[in-house]
Amino acid sequence: MPRLEVNVDHVATLRQARLIDEPDPVTAAALAELAGADGIIVHLREDRRHIQDRDLRLLRETVKTRLNLEMAATQEMLDIAREVKPDLVTLVPEQREELTTEGGLEVAGNRAFLQDYVRELKDAGLRVSLFVDPVTEQIDAAREVGAEWVELHTGTYAEAPSRAEATRLFQQLIEAARHARSLGLKVKCGHGLNYRNIKPFRGREEFAEYSIGHAIMARAILVGLERAVREMIELIRG
Repeated sequence: MPRLEVNVDHVATLRQARLIDEPDPVTAAALAELAGADGIIVHLREDRRHIQDRDLRLLRETVKTRLNLEMAATQEMLDIAREVKPDLVTLVPEQREELTTEGGLEVAGNRAFLQDYVRELKDAGLRVSLFVDPVTEQIDAAREVGAEWVELHTGTYAEAPSRAEATRLFQQLIEAARHARSLGLKVKCGHGLNYRNIKPFRGREEFAEYSIGHAIMARAILVGLERAVREMIELIRG
């Protein structure tokens, strides 16, 4: 049965807009778990634009399912991951000027560096996922550097300008997921998925997990977080 991890970054984005103490992403994470979420995701960015170090440490103490820390492959983040010990570390590309992550990690062109970095994470007892584009070269490289999971970037599919293009890109994701599974990798997918474009994924065995944040939080403003999470779970599980 596919699992849903809920990203609570955008709760922190709203809080940081006023630099006050609400809404609280830690409370949102607890509510998402109560609604049936299988995990909580946060991206601790280098510029701390939303999630703060204190949020991460509180989440480590309170999350009952699985805490997935998205982060750039830097020394600072390595030190934080070693200290906090999330259940999963997902390495993502990061640019200060971007609004949100714009594509997959360039693994194939950085094999040596990432192999050493992943080894240091694993030596600290951490499990590692790499956020990659649905491209064979990147998936193969992820396996070579020691990742256990890959999260396939669905942003291009989500932003497809036509139904025909979305169908083509969806098939590309399916083929990429099958290839990753053939290598022994566990497969997640995420970025830009919402209550409409998630529907073709229902019942697909290629994906073990879905990582969704913005769409759930946007819907939660209108219908409440518990209902928003439950509706997404229903869509991915049928």
